[in-house]
Amino acid sequence: MDFDNNLAENCKPGEFYFRLYKWNPYCISLGANQNYEYVNINKVIENEIDIVKRSTGGKAILHSEELTYSVVSSTKDQKSAHNFYNVINKALRSGLIIYDELLNKIELESTQPNFPKIYNEVKGNVCFSSTAKSELKFNGKKLVGSAQRKLGNNLLQHGSILCGSNHKKLIDYLILTEEEKAELKFQLNMVTTDLRSILKEEIDYSKLENSILKGFEKYFGITFNEFFSNYENSELTKAY
Repeated sequence: MDFDNNLAENCKPGEFYFRLYKWNPYCISLGANQNYEYVNINKVIENEIDIVKRSTGGKAILHSEELTYSVVSSTKDQKSAHNFYNVINKALRSGLIIYDELLNKIELESTQPNFPKIYNEVKGNVCFSSTAKSELKFNGKKLVGSAQRKLGNNLLQHGSILCGSNHKKLIDYLILTEEEKAELKFQLNMVTTDLRSILKEEIDYSKLENSILKGFEKYFGITFNEFFSNYENSELTKAY
């Protein structure tokens, strides 16, 4: 995610960056305005799970059986941040349908929940406990969670595409009472879904990545070029 921030800080008008990646080891990412006090750090360390804070908003996510995406664009190339959020989700939908036609049933959420009220509730600590306007859902259940932030003159948007049900295990790492954990687990079972549960098969991540890339190219009428960077002397990092 630090590499995403670097792209956002240096993106120029006319440029558009897109990345897809998985996590090893698994990782909990907190929203920009969340504190580490919500997380049982000792248990995170014991289970060899990383923990980071995103520069984007939203709430906690356990990155495990999922595919993370990020997009970066100049504000000068977009009508508005809200419109950018909407069209990115439409492009994701296009790619998911390429992966499997059954996903044609995916819809964009049309209403915005009362987030100030939600954030004062137990479920307010978990990203997938509620669905924001324009986020993707299948049969009324949230499938993709996204968060956005303006950095200077550029927009950065992160998101998590759920491929399995491990995201629900986030609750085990939060500092909550047993009653609150039971309530939140029930909530997540009611309001979230994932590709494996929908399609009744294991997800081919390579095919999924290629499908989403094709979906973006189809939706925006573009062709991506691969971009490699030896950012901070780490392994070569790829973006499009």
